Amino acid sequence: MAKKIIFMGTPLFAVPILKSLYQNGYPISVVYTQPPQKSHRGQKINKSPIQGISETLNMNFRCPETLKNNNEEFEFIRDLDADLAIVVAYGQIIPKKFLGLTKKGFINIHGSLLPKWRGAAPIQRSIMNLEDETGISIMKINEKLDSGPVGNLYKIKISPNNNTQEVSEKLSLLAAEKILDNVDDILEDKVKFFEQDHSKATYAEKINKTEGQIIWSKEASNIIGKINGLFPIPGAFFNFGGERYKVLKAELGNNIGKAGEVLSDQLEVACGDNKSIKILEIQREGKRPQKINEFMLGSRIKKGSLISNV
Repeated sequence: MAKKIIFMGTPLFAVPILKSLYQNGYPISVVYTQPPQKSHRGQKINKSPIQGISETLNMNFRCPETLKNNNEEFEFIRDLDADLAIVVAYGQIIPKKFLGLTKKGFINIHGSLLPKWRGAAPIQRSIMNLEDETGISIMKINEKLDSGPVGNLYKIKISPNNNTQEVSEKLSLLAAEKILDNVDDILEDKVKFFEQDHSKATYAEKINKTEGQIIWSKEASNIIGKINGLFPIPGAFFNFGGERYKVLKAELGNNIGKAGEVLSDQLEVACGDNKSIKILEIQREGKRPQKINEFMLGSRIKKGSLISNV
């Protein structure tokens, strides 16, 4: 008898994994994803990337607002009598009573090397913390956040100039490959799951937009980590002349000055550790992204300007 698999995911990160399962013949009985969201101005309804690919592949999908106290979805999954649920950045906590509804439980693909960086923003936090490696963890879901036993870990290197978008893409493609090595073994009880060392757990809290503000008195490497970790959203930024500027790409420099001082006509800015950063790409509020050469042609920010932290 063919196995029944439930897939739960929402963002672009989850799309290659769902496509990989589909293209390799794994029977996805139903896909769960977050419901469509209204845009900021409320004029447009935005479907999740997983809903989009589910429609393209003609997959059955469901978009409940929540699973908490949701008897309709509980009964639907119970009656499905599925073998396994695979969860990838679904965006909702799976209630405890749901976890026993599939024969082999609920498996999560998490974007960190657990127990490090449990929580909502593991990729961003690893880059902001200037770490040189990360990876994915294939784990069983239990009632506590990202604390279930882990079956397999897969590592990748983070280079100093990698941003969240690039690392997310790498991890997503890695997960799309490695899930194929795990599904059959999980279904056949061939994967050994080990308890995490909970004493070593760290938590990747959800990113707050206010975290993006660049504090020039910080070390240059930490500012680079913030710029890379918060790209593309919400972005690292500074204010000048009453306007906000989002820094999209930067690299370390070696010039010295007062923290926040613009040291060159190419927008090299002094930091708090006798180093500097060279801004390579920037976006003025309400404008398109620009390379620094183009931006500086008409900019009010000049050599000698002082960029405040306010």
